[in-house]
Amino acid sequence: MTQRTLAGLLAVPLLIALWVAAALAPLPYVTYAPGLTVNVLGKNGPKDIIQVEGRRTYRDDGELRMTTVFVSQRDARNNIYELMRDWVSRDDAVYPKKAVYQPGGTQKGDRKESEAEMTSSQDAATAAALEELGYDVTEVAVADVVPDAPADGKLDQDDVILRVDGQPIETTQDVADAVADAPSGTPVDFVVRRDGKRERVAVTPKETDGRPEVGIAMGVTTTKFPVDVTVNIDPNIGGPSAGLMFSLGIYDTLTPGSLTGGQNIAGTGTMTPDGFVGPIGGIQQKIVGARDAGAKLFLVPSDNCEDALGAPNGDMRLVKASTMHEARDAVQTWAKDPDAPLPSCQEAS
Repeated sequence: MTQRTLAGLLAVPLLIALWVAAALAPLPYVTYAPGLTVNVLGKNGPKDIIQVEGRRTYRDDGELRMTTVFVSQRDARNNIYELMRDWVSRDDAVYPKKAVYQPGGTQKGDRKESEAEMTSSQDAATAAALEELGYDVTEVAVADVVPDAPADGKLDQDDVILRVDGQPIETTQDVADAVADAPSGTPVDFVVRRDGKRERVAVTPKETDGRPEVGIAMGVTTTKFPVDVTVNIDPNIGGPSAGLMFSLGIYDTLTPGSLTGGQNIAGTGTMTPDGFVGPIGGIQQKIVGARDAGAKLFLVPSDNCEDALGAPNGDMRLVKASTMHEARDAVQTWAKDPDAPLPSCQEAS
C-alpha cells in the first residue's frame, strides 16, 4: 500500500466525521409548529377560563378557540436536518433567530416578557369587550411629547385629553381631526386632566409636511372597570396574540344567548383597549392548529391576511378582522348563516 493510498484511506473517516459534525451543528434559526388551541368559553381545570364578578353571566355551548404556536427556544440546537424537515413541511416554518429573539436575551427573560404580554392582553381585551357593550372605560392620553414641538412645556406625558376646541374626545383620531381642522396659526384649546385636576392649555400647531401638528404621541388608557374580569388561563401560555378571542369570550359571557350559535370558531390577534386588532406571528401555523381542532371559522387580523391565504385551511373559512366590533359582527352573522358575505382576506390582500 502506497503512502498516498494510506493517506486517502485515513482521510475518508475524517471527512465523514467533519460532514456529520457540520450537519449536526446548531444553526441560527428557530422553528414554528402548530400549537394547542384553547376554548376560552371552557374551563381550565374545575374553573371557568373567563370569570366575572359584579354582573350576571351567560354560558355558551359553542367554542371560541384561541390559537398558539410552538416556537423553538432561543437556546435550542436546531441542526440542518431538523430545519430542512420543517422547511419542506406545509404546516411548519423556519425563521432566522434574530427575527424572533432579541440578541443578548435569556430563556428566563423571554418567559417573563411573554407572561407580561399575556397579562396586558387580558386587560386590553376586557376594556375592548366592555367598550363594545357600551361602557365608557377608555381615555385618550398623551404618551409622549416631541422635544421643541409646539406642545413641549404645555402638554405633559399621561395628560388625559378630554376636549379639543370644545369637541369631546373619545379616540386618538378625534384629537388628530380637531387639530387638523384648526385654522392655520390659531391656538388649539386642549382640556386635559392632569394629576386629577382639569386644566386648559392652548397649543398653536405647526405645519409639518403640509399638516398642522402639535407634536404629541397618543395612547389609550383604561379607567376602573365596572366589573371584575379574570382570565384563568394556563400560565405556560404567554404572549399577546389571544387578545381578540379573549375580547369575544368576555363579550359572550356578559350577553344573553350564544354568540357562536353553538359552533366552533377560532382566531387570533392582539387587541387594543379601544378595540383595534393587531397582527401576530405564526399565522399559518395557528390556522393549521385551528383546522385540526375542527374550527369552521377563523378570524384573521387584517395585516396577516396575505400570509393567511397561503395556509392549508381546508374547508375552514378565513374572515378578516380589523376591530373587535367587526369580528363580533362577523361571528354573529356567520352563526346565523355560514354562507353570508363577510369581510374576506382576499379583499384585504
